[in-house]
Amino acid sequence: MIGHLASTAVKPVAGFARGFSYPLRAAKFLLKKPGLLRYLAIPLTINVLVFSLSVYFGLDMFEGLLETYAPSTEVWYGLALYYVAWTVAMLLTAVVVFFSFTVVGNLIASPFNELLSERCEELRMGKLPGQRFTLGRFWKEARNALLVECKKLSVFIVIMLLLFSINLIPGVGSMIYAVLAPLFTLFFLVIEYMAFVLMRKQLSFADQRRYVTKRPVMMLGFGLGIFCVLAIPLVQFFCIPLAVVGATLLWCDFPRETQEKIPDA
Repeated sequence: MIGHLASTAVKPVAGFARGFSYPLRAAKFLLKKPGLLRYLAIPLTINVLVFSLSVYFGLDMFEGLLETYAPSTEVWYGLALYYVAWTVAMLLTAVVVFFSFTVVGNLIASPFNELLSERCEELRMGKLPGQRFTLGRFWKEARNALLVECKKLSVFIVIMLLLFSINLIPGVGSMIYAVLAPLFTLFFLVIEYMAFVLMRKQLSFADQRRYVTKRPVMMLGFGLGIFCVLAIPLVQFFCIPLAVVGATLLWCDFPRETQEKIPDA
């Protein structure tokens, strides 16, 4: 009885740890399969460009606003206010960069990420995916992909605004928000990156959501792993390909048709 309870308690921990490990597994897989690195060249260039432009225009915009509404002075409290405002500006810029990487970067680099996911599945499973990637098919589906991305971004913004309004609840509002907002952010990251393989499998958004929520602990770990990669300076340049490969490896280990038979570990 005690052994059964211990095993039951360990399973969620093992599932979370396994999900968290997939970005690292992706890095190891890429190193073992150097032929895949050529698929990273264009997405990596796009990521660096998006990152650089986001930081440049973000800081440039905030610098203009600060010089207009909070110019630096020789008075000590004026200097203090100026540097506090710059700190806030840098934090807001970090938020802009986060969304650039998770939305804009994914959208622009999506044909290359889909090709990377397809090739990764081919190498991992030793067989060709059901439907081969072609640029012709991509351009045909590009409008639908853009619409899906816009819908996901809209839903994310609306839900985050609703969650932020919870802060207005006296007493417990801030604590509830502090728990729900990070959880929803991790869920968004999982949906965003798993979509590269799940959409290629012709799964609807409802089916994608069901696939993800079928293993909430493992997917939570995967989302946190992606978030940690995003939080590491310079390493964040490789976040998108690592997340795409990690999501593909996760699918190969836990395909939709067998997920009922595989233990959550």
